[in-house]
Amino acid sequence: MNEFKIISNYLQKLTKNNPSAIDLNDDVFFNKKKKLVISVDTYNQKIHFLDLKKPYLVIKKVLRASISDIVSKGVYPKYFFLSASLKKNSLNKRKLNEIIKSLKEEQKMYNIKLSGGDTTRSNTNSFTVMTVGFSNKIVKRNNCKLNDDIYVTGNIGDSYVGLCLLKKKLININNNLKKYFTKKYYLPDIPIKLCKYINKYANSSIDVSDGLFDDMSKLLNKQKLNYIIYLDKIPVSENFQSVIQNLGLNKLNYISKGDDYQTIFTAPKSARSHIINISKKVNQKITLIGCISNISRNKLIIGKKSINPIDFKGYSHKF
Repeated sequence: MNEFKIISNYLQKLTKNNPSAIDLNDDVFFNKKKKLVISVDTYNQKIHFLDLKKPYLVIKKVLRASISDIVSKGVYPKYFFLSASLKKNSLNKRKLNEIIKSLKEEQKMYNIKLSGGDTTRSNTNSFTVMTVGFSNKIVKRNNCKLNDDIYVTGNIGDSYVGLCLLKKKLININNNLKKYFTKKYYLPDIPIKLCKYINKYANSSIDVSDGLFDDMSKLLNKQKLNYIIYLDKIPVSENFQSVIQNLGLNKLNYISKGDDYQTIFTAPKSARSHIINISKKVNQKITLIGCISNISRNKLIIGKKSINPIDFKGYSHKF
């Protein structure tokens, strides 16, 4: 059984009289009356990060991945709570100082404040982050409209290439490219500049954490709509394109795995010129990659062909 079936079949019924939980069908808790937005994420070693050999980078990835949930809803993160469950001897003074330095830098970059948490000993290394923000409204999932445009911020795929390099699943890549891709894995470019504007134009949104196609399906979920995405429109970096071509790799296998922490959102066609202007104004790459349709199934358009993207799954926890 995967995580989503556990939520829909078991946990959802516990939120029946709690509208702020949004039926556990979004990435955040939202109490409109109190303007309160909260997200919670847990990261385990060997699942969400390889090890703690580079704690300075690991903690940055953990924190950025956590705030991306709130950012994709059009909300600025304000406070965060950090809990750590750690194995014996997993930390020393050097590693702890690296973590503190890293958190200071992230707090300054994203204007957020550490506000509490917990530390415990465990059999595995794990971090849990609760992020808090305040807003009059959020961009929800499952609110796509027929004929909406589909947009994604930044580039897709760099992070997964970085993970493959760290796991030594890719070879014959020069050192400069290795540095580029591993940096993208540890330091995702959270599109926080878009927070101020996405609430104004987007009908629905989600962050790309589990994979572009999987997250698009979650964005639609129970709606009787589907998506059309054009492969050649999906934004990738020049370095990504170079590696894919030089090594003869299938682009789809690398853009569908997640860990990008960009934002997918849908908006009416009437908003196109506004979104182009916003992209230029805040220097945030935003790419139109497809549309919402009432076709019978999701479609990925590759040249003159169309395929079902169901074969290119992202990540899902199974129990």
